[in-house]
Amino acid sequence: MREQNAPIVIIGAGAAGLMAALWAARGPRPVLVLEGSQHPGQKILISGGGRCNVLPSQAAAADFVTHGSSHALAKILRAWPLAEVRRFFEEDLGVPLRLETETGKLFPASERARTVLDALSKIPARGLTAVSSRGATIRLGARVVGLAREGDGWLVRLASGETVEASRVVLATGGLSVPATGSDGAGLRIAQALGHTLIPTYPALVPLTGSNPAHRGLAGVSLMVTLTVVAAQMHVGGGLAPTQGDRKGSPLPVRGGFLFTHRGYSGPAVLNVSHIVVGAMREDSPQPTLFVQWCDLDTAAWDARLRVGTGLALPLLRDYLPERIAALLLAETNLTEVNLAQLPRADRRRLVEALAHYPLPWTGHEGYKVAEITAGGVPLAQVNPATLESRIAPGLYLCGELLDAFGPIGGYNFLWAWVTGKIAGAASNA
Repeated sequence: MREQNAPIVIIGAGAAGLMAALWAARGPRPVLVLEGSQHPGQKILISGGGRCNVLPSQAAAADFVTHGSSHALAKILRAWPLAEVRRFFEEDLGVPLRLETETGKLFPASERARTVLDALSKIPARGLTAVSSRGATIRLGARVVGLAREGDGWLVRLASGETVEASRVVLATGGLSVPATGSDGAGLRIAQALGHTLIPTYPALVPLTGSNPAHRGLAGVSLMVTLTVVAAQMHVGGGLAPTQGDRKGSPLPVRGGFLFTHRGYSGPAVLNVSHIVVGAMREDSPQPTLFVQWCDLDTAAWDARLRVGTGLALPLLRDYLPERIAALLLAETNLTEVNLAQLPRADRRRLVEALAHYPLPWTGHEGYKVAEITAGGVPLAQVNPATLESRIAPGLYLCGELLDAFGPIGGYNFLWAWVTGKIAGAASNA
């Protein structure tokens, strides 16, 4: 192989892969992006309900989860600070972003995910060709099934039997979440075949299933709650854990939206703690207990409010909760017809617990089909945090969801994709 003439090959045209292509294309070698599907950036298009939550308005390394070194994670994120990423989208790519004040999320001002994808890649008949204009070529329908070292470079093997020469390779294939978009774990298998040891993967940011038949009747009801997780053991470190480094298990309060579904529970509050539930199930650990505080009132506030209440409880509860939830909680505590002025102390305590410390009867999760992210993957210790070059297979760079790190709902995982894509792409063609 004439390594000096071979292109930088980027495998995967998702968020991380397209960002890698933009930065790799600034270097001396040509850049070829291989995408297995016929449609690049599918997760970009479906994210945020078709609006694409490009970034969070603020972020810190402590917001993220990794099974490895939090210091390595922080170093990676510091390499391209959030303010600079936002500036790149708005000034370099020409995608103005708008803050959604109630959530702290940044969306394209156009409210269209297509705007983001158009700015990152060549879209026929749309005129915006950031990747192509910078010297990168995207080849669709080119599914990669293997990599092999060839001299100082690589041979990239396609499902068709064709091989492509590469001087260096950026692996940006994503994980296993939302397989309908083409995420089939190919990159994880390739990394493992090259000698990487993987943190076992599992779905994260995933809806949970429930066991209470009455809850299915609430499907579609949503509200803001505070969700607390109490676990006997914790097996994750970093953000979204009770406290950093605390593996003993302690309350984890998360404030956010909660949605009843036909199968169980979703919404940002549920998704942001789901990895703890899934992780415990995967490791056959003691199952964590989830408690819901249904509104801003905690146990002390509810106790005080109920003490001075008169008449039936439902009118009072309707001031704070959707009526269907209030009615269900009263039915479950057998207090539907009780006058608050005559409410015994023990019954008041039961009602307070139902309102502010309700045990959520979860049974499992909905899996990769609807999970927003894949937890686990290639350990951060197996890449150089400054370049994301593999320590196991030099000349191979890894980015995005393949790496063992993820963040909460709200643009954090796009931030991780943009930052790691930029680092890997720029370093691969330096």
